[in-house]
Amino acid sequence: MDAVAVGPAAPDAPQTPVKEPQRPVGFLRRFVRLAGGYWGGANRWHALALTGLVVALTVCQVVVPVAVNIWMQRLFDALEQKALGQFGGLIGALAVIILANVLITTAHLRAKRRLQVSWRAWLTKRVLEDWMQGGRHYLVTFLPGEHDNPDGRIAEDIRITTEYAVDLAHSLTYSGLLLVSFTQILWTLSGSPWVHIDGMEFYIPGHLVWIALIYAAIGTSVALLLGRPLVRAVNRRQTYEANFRFGLVHARENALAISLLHGEADERRHFGGLWADLRRAWDRQTNALCTIFYFTTVWSVLSQAFPVLVAAPRYIAGTISLGILMQTAQAFQQMVGALSWPIDNLAKVAEWRASVERVQSLKDALDSLRDGTVLEGGTARIVMEPTDEALLAFHGLTVTNPDGRPVLCDLTAEIPLGDRVLISGDPGAAVKLFKVVAGMWPWGSGSVRLPPGDAIFFMPQRPYLPIGTLRAAVTYPGDPAMVVPGTVEAAMRRVGLGHLVARLDDAENWEQVLAASEQQRLGFARLLLHRPQWIFLQEATDALDARGEQEMMRLLLEEFPTGTLITIGHHKALDNYHRRKLALEVCDGVITVHDAELAPQVIYPAAQ
Repeated sequence: MDAVAVGPAAPDAPQTPVKEPQRPVGFLRRFVRLAGGYWGGANRWHALALTGLVVALTVCQVVVPVAVNIWMQRLFDALEQKALGQFGGLIGALAVIILANVLITTAHLRAKRRLQVSWRAWLTKRVLEDWMQGGRHYLVTFLPGEHDNPDGRIAEDIRITTEYAVDLAHSLTYSGLLLVSFTQILWTLSGSPWVHIDGMEFYIPGHLVWIALIYAAIGTSVALLLGRPLVRAVNRRQTYEANFRFGLVHARENALAISLLHGEADERRHFGGLWADLRRAWDRQTNALCTIFYFTTVWSVLSQAFPVLVAAPRYIAGTISLGILMQTAQAFQQMVGALSWPIDNLAKVAEWRASVERVQSLKDALDSLRDGTVLEGGTARIVMEPTDEALLAFHGLTVTNPDGRPVLCDLTAEIPLGDRVLISGDPGAAVKLFKVVAGMWPWGSGSVRLPPGDAIFFMPQRPYLPIGTLRAAVTYPGDPAMVVPGTVEAAMRRVGLGHLVARLDDAENWEQVLAASEQQRLGFARLLLHRPQWIFLQEATDALDARGEQEMMRLLLEEFPTGTLITIGHHKALDNYHRRKLALEVCDGVITVHDAELAPQVIYPAAQ
């Protein structure tokens, strides 16, 4: 099984002021780079087939209102002529139109939703693979920029990014086809190109089309001007929604610690502050929406009456029939409705764009980690050098904080296979050295030469216990089905957890069920299953009593007599199990390393 590198829990999501939404010139190009690969990947033919089906059904959807428009003209002409005999044929035609509309709409809904979930699955997988790889899910928390709450961005913002994109693209395509269809109809219904106004004649071919264009342009311009604050308001609200969710999840994960410290009142105050931010963001969005709705509600009512008022003079003059009047009014409404797409979808576009930018910000941060462009201020990067030698070596290693402040200076040391090394002294520097070796801390300079492959098995202060069966927690990250039967049970008894063997197949949140000492013993059981030759412990026995620590350290020496043991610890008893000590000492405000030999009281059984 592969060894796992697990660092301490990532820090809380930063509660930073919300930045204004990005306004890059190439926003659509950035969106295509982010999500457009769906149509060029391994399943491109499936994606193209779904997209083609949705487009074809959208074209069919446009046929329905065109048919209704023609049907309306014939209905009102029959009414005007009191032609009762035509009603049977008109009712039959209406039934066919309704049936076709039901079939087309249902088929379109199924195809569209299948496209949405397929696209979402592709983008989610892409971002998840970038996020949950090489410790990026941990490192990204230290980067500057707008990429907090990655869980919310992956679960919610990717959903909005893909679902709304399909919805908006469909409605835009539908509106475009409506515009083409009804522009032709309205142009024909405009009649004579000569328009008479106050005794004057003007040559305006298709004058009703031009009136509709001017009418829609005025409405769209006003709506876009009034809707500018909405994009900022939506982005702000989504950020505070994510902060609120993160706070609730964080409290749930630390429920026991909060209960023991009676910290509920403080948590409620914290939630109150998060909710107050969210409420203010909600109110800002409400105000922005109200500004839009003041206009759109007036516009929607006017749009129903205006086409009739435009066509009525020709009907009163007797140049057109009632059917043509109603057909003209409906064609005008359809054309204006198609041209009013920006007004009708302004709020949705704002929410979609805000989500796209949130996903893009996370993806940019992950890409910077992947490409190595992660550091601030020109700080050099620690070079990790895998070698074929059975050796862990530090050469001129300087560890810094992300802002460039030094933590550990100029460490040069070699740890060969079979050595036992205790690292003590400054806890913060020791933990960062642990992270450096694990590849979780790139800030600094110098180099680290690593033994071949994933040879080092890292045991953090608390082992990660996934929610599920206890057997899966012990074998993590391996597959329990691949473990020889009886091996897990033997390992549990070996580390003093025999009382839990009967519960190996119970599913629980084991971080909440097991005591801290039991969790650390479980980490040693996991170690027995992996059988590594390089073991790096980060205070992995601090929850055990003196006897328990002695049992676990002796277990390591007995089970891995030729292995390498590197331990971060800060009490004298650990000296008995190691041959060397790297003491991290503060000198003139800088932490340096003192390498000393030890005389352990406990030696490898193989050497006895």
